[in-house]
Amino acid sequence: MSRPGTILPLEARDLCFEADGTRLIKNISFTLQAGPKTAILGANGAGKSLLLRLCHGLIQPTSGEVAWHGAGLGDPALRQAMVFQRPVMLRRSAAENVAYALKLRGIDREERRARVEEALKRTRLNRHANRPARVLSFGEQQRLALARAWALRPDILFLDEPTASLDPSVTRTIEELILALHEAGTKIVMTTHDLGQVRRIADEVLFLHRGRLLEHSSVEDLFEHAKSDAARAFVAGDLFW
Repeated sequence: MSRPGTILPLEARDLCFEADGTRLIKNISFTLQAGPKTAILGANGAGKSLLLRLCHGLIQPTSGEVAWHGAGLGDPALRQAMVFQRPVMLRRSAAENVAYALKLRGIDREERRARVEEALKRTRLNRHANRPARVLSFGEQQRLALARAWALRPDILFLDEPTASLDPSVTRTIEELILALHEAGTKIVMTTHDLGQVRRIADEVLFLHRGRLLEHSSVEDLFEHAKSDAARAFVAGDLFW
């Protein structure tokens, strides 16, 4: 769902990233529109997290570029957010973790208070508002990271394996929150190697293999009509070298 004035679409143009002389991301190009929920899929080491960080601007490409084609809305970094596989928690209460993110964006105190309350309620963490964030369970911390994202109301949210190491019941809760963020108007882009999660959440898939983008298709097309041998093997659960 597109919001008025969104920074999207996002266009990646011939992205490359090298480290220690090894090219880890290899000439990747694609465009992401505001509407569909996007999964970046691939085996461990395929380059999923690297690609996510390049899109978010946490690291700079060795060559190529990431371009935002929305109307002139100032710094695109202020209209996006990211949730990591291991969420970063400040040495503050749960509520203060959310409020601090809003303060950095220049949101005034009255508005911060209202957004913190709403975000904690949405993520069912309101009863933990005054607890130190670092004593929360891992699943609660991941929900708190999503609460921060909810409060920021970003045009696009990048999620790096957001349910890795979580049990099925907590995974379901996190997935419900991700879908709720989408319904609220935020573009979702998430990495995963979980085929079931792709089916449950995504509308389109970027399939990576050894740093290359081999498929950019709908979920249905990937599962039923994958074009590359690597994608067909991955979907079938087979090893591919």
